[in-house]
Amino acid sequence: MDQKPTISRDQSRTATKGRRSAKGLGRDVVVASICGGVVALMVGASYAAVPFYNWFCRATGFNGTTQVATSAPASGPIARKIAVRFDSNVAPGLPWKFEPEQSEIEVNIGQVVTVFYTVTNQAARTTAGQAAYNVAPLTVGSYFQKINCFCFTEQTMAPGEKREMPVVFYVDPSIADDHENDGLNTITLSYTFYPVKDPVVKPLAASEDDKRKGNL
Repeated sequence: MDQKPTISRDQSRTATKGRRSAKGLGRDVVVASICGGVVALMVGASYAAVPFYNWFCRATGFNGTTQVATSAPASGPIARKIAVRFDSNVAPGLPWKFEPEQSEIEVNIGQVVTVFYTVTNQAARTTAGQAAYNVAPLTVGSYFQKINCFCFTEQTMAPGEKREMPVVFYVDPSIADDHENDGLNTITLSYTFYPVKDPVVKPLAASEDDKRKGNL
């Protein structure tokens, strides 16, 4: 009579451990794949969040981001007046002197106004910068409308160059319907110029004909 091959207990335990190890290894691979996918998704989302955040701020005025207008308000200015203060800053690494020609003006809400900032490149080389901007209080961003601004484009300055840069803006008359701003009497417009390492070659910010024009 034939005898069936026998398997020792040690051999059985070894085989069982092997199957468990294979299953554990499979789970590790699955977990690692899932973790890698999550990390990749988070990295991708972080890059996508920057342009989305910028778009959201421009569209809603969130965080004091001003708006872009193509013309003066249809309703025209109203009697209510408001003071607009001008702030200027330069980030480290950009050798520019940057200041408003007026620190504060009083305007009628809805009145189109042109003001100037003066910029001087104090370096002995060509440098470029881009201005970031917002207004305070931050909730006023959706009412502060810019028709023209040096902040819309990169600015390239020749060695020692001094330039006047205009800002054309108005405060939207619809702010008068926002009763949360009934007590508002001052808005601060703030700019900070940051260095641009690889500037795009483009025309300078403003020609001589553009300077000192009160209207577009």
